[in-house]
Amino acid sequence: MPPDSSTRSTVLIVDDTPENLTILGETLRPHYRVRAAISGERALHAVTIGALPDVILLDVMMPDMDGYQVLQALQADAATRDIPVIFVTAMDSVEGETHGLALGAVDYITKPFNPDIVLARVRTHIELAKARERLHDENAWLEREVARRTNENALIRDLSLSALACLAEVRDIETGHHILRTQSFVELLAHHLAGHPDYREALAGERLEIIVRSAPLHDIGKVGIPDSILLKPGRLTSAEFEIMKKHPVIGADAITRAMAQAANSRSGDGALPGGAFAFMETAREIALSHHEKWDGSGYPAGLQGRQIPVSARLMALADVFDALSSRRVYKEPLAPEDVTRIIVAERGRHFDPVIVDAFLELRPAFAEVAQRFAEA
Repeated sequence: MPPDSSTRSTVLIVDDTPENLTILGETLRPHYRVRAAISGERALHAVTIGALPDVILLDVMMPDMDGYQVLQALQADAATRDIPVIFVTAMDSVEGETHGLALGAVDYITKPFNPDIVLARVRTHIELAKARERLHDENAWLEREVARRTNENALIRDLSLSALACLAEVRDIETGHHILRTQSFVELLAHHLAGHPDYREALAGERLEIIVRSAPLHDIGKVGIPDSILLKPGRLTSAEFEIMKKHPVIGADAITRAMAQAANSRSGDGALPGGAFAFMETAREIALSHHEKWDGSGYPAGLQGRQIPVSARLMALADVFDALSSRRVYKEPLAPEDVTRIIVAERGRHFDPVIVDAFLELRPAFAEVAQRFAEA
C-alpha cells in the first residue's frame, strides 16, 4: 500500500525535456509527492515555495543554466545545501560524474531510465537524509542534555561550596558578608592581572575561574577553632593567637581528606576528574597559604615571594582589605584612605607588590563591592 499523501516525501524533478518529466513523474508519483521544474531557474524558484523537497532529480544538460550551476546555487544557500541532489544524465562520462560528485551531488541516474533503479536510488537517499536528520537531532539533544547536567553539577558544586564556607562564617558572627566580599575582591584582582606577563600562566583558561570559585573556602579551617577564641570580643592573647594560626592547616587537611575520600569512593583507578582535582587543590592552597607574607614572615610555613601560590597571594590582600574595612566587636571600620595607606605600606612586606599595584588601580571597584555587600 502506498504511503498516505500527507506523510509522503517530496521529490523535485528538474529537466528541460517534458517527456522525461512525465516518465519520472509516473514512476515516482505512486510513492512520493512530485513537483516538477522545466529549467534551472524555475527549480531554484521552486525550492523557495512551500516545504523543501526531500530529494532533487536534476538534469545535467540544460540550456541557460545547467545542472552543475543549479547545484552550486543550491550549495551556496544554507537553506538548501543539505537537500540530496541526484544527477540525471544521458552522458556516460567518468569525468562528468566525478565533477558532479565533487560539487556535492549524492548519486547519478543515467538515461534511459530504469524505473526500479530510479525508485531504489530515490528511496535510499531519502532514507539516508532522514537518518542524518535524526542523528543531528539526537546530537543536538545530547549536547543540550550534557549542558543541562553540567549546569546542574556546577550548581550542586557551588551550593555545596557555599554550605561548607558558611560553616566557618556562621560561627564567626562578626564576618557577615565576608565570603562574598573577599571572593569578589579576588575576582577583580585576578581579571585585572590575567594579562600581566608574570601572572598570565597562573590565571590562564579555567584557572582563573577555579581560583574565584574556590576562594570562599579560605577560612574553612576556622570550624576547628574553639568558640572561646573565634568569638572572643577583643584582641587575642599570644597563646590564643597561636591556636588561631592553626586554622589554615586545619582547613587544608580537611580538604586533603575530602579529596582522598572522594578518590577512594570512585571505581577504576580512584583518580578524581581533572576539573574536580584542580578545584579542590586550589581550594587547599588558598586555605593553607592565604596568611603567608611576601617577606616570609607569615604562617604556617613561612613561604616567601613566589613560593606563595598566586591564588593565596590574591586572597591575602582581599582578606586583609576586608578585615580593615569591616566592623568588629573590638574595632570600628577604618576609613578607605587609612586602609589604602596600610596596604601600600605593606607592599613588598605582607603583599605581592604587583597585586598591591593592581589594588590601587581597582580602588573604585573595591569600594563598590564593599558597598554592595555592606553589613546591615
